[in-house]
Amino acid sequence: MDIATLVGLVGSFGIIIAAIILGGSAGVFINPPSMLIVIGGTIMVVLMQNTLAQFIGSFKAAGKAFMFKSVSPDELISETVELADAARKGGLLSLEEKEVSTDFMQRGIQLLVDGHDPEVVRTLLTKDMNQAKNRHEVAINMFNTMTDAAPAMGMIGTLVGLVQMLSNMDDPKAIGPAMAVALLTTLYGAMIANMVSGPIASKLVVRQEEEATNKALTIDGLLAIQAGQNPRVIEQMLKNYLSESKRGGSEAEA
Repeated sequence: MDIATLVGLVGSFGIIIAAIILGGSAGVFINPPSMLIVIGGTIMVVLMQNTLAQFIGSFKAAGKAFMFKSVSPDELISETVELADAARKGGLLSLEEKEVSTDFMQRGIQLLVDGHDPEVVRTLLTKDMNQAKNRHEVAINMFNTMTDAAPAMGMIGTLVGLVQMLSNMDDPKAIGPAMAVALLTTLYGAMIANMVSGPIASKLVVRQEEEATNKALTIDGLLAIQAGQNPRVIEQMLKNYLSESKRGGSEAEA
């Protein structure tokens, strides 16, 4: 579980709710018609710009913002060096029974064991990587669309409320409460955009970059193993995926 995402989401709503409660009259911030305009309207606008499958799939992808087990590049490099050492001693077939940390690496190992040419291995794994990237981009674009649509629907709701208020100007006592209700739609829209959809889109971008880096590292590592390169050389090559401060020495030299 991504603690940062969970703490950020709960914390941001907690701060707003605490401020509302401390200010008194918390009940005035709950208005079903305003929620209907903003939440329902935003969903309909987003649905218009995506297929139903993309819409549903994007919400499933949003789970990666909260529940995501990512293998660090350091771990992948260590694992790849171990595989390279095993392949050097027992051949590529010895990798078949090896347990690895990712399904992507397992698929790559199977391609090596099956004896496919390096170009075929690269093509198939790169296609897999690009397809995953495309799925992530659909989800990112959908949540970015939601980030744009929610404030717009909030403004539409505010205008609807103002029209209703101005049409009932003969009752001055009703103007204040009516104005408050009209402004609630703007509040709801801003909260959805800045506290839900926007942060989720940004976190999915981070996840996409992490996954793309790990898969590119895995492809290079597997192709190097297939080419029979020295484990130390493979390790130094793969450490180019790390920041300068994390490269250090070679584990294979130990």
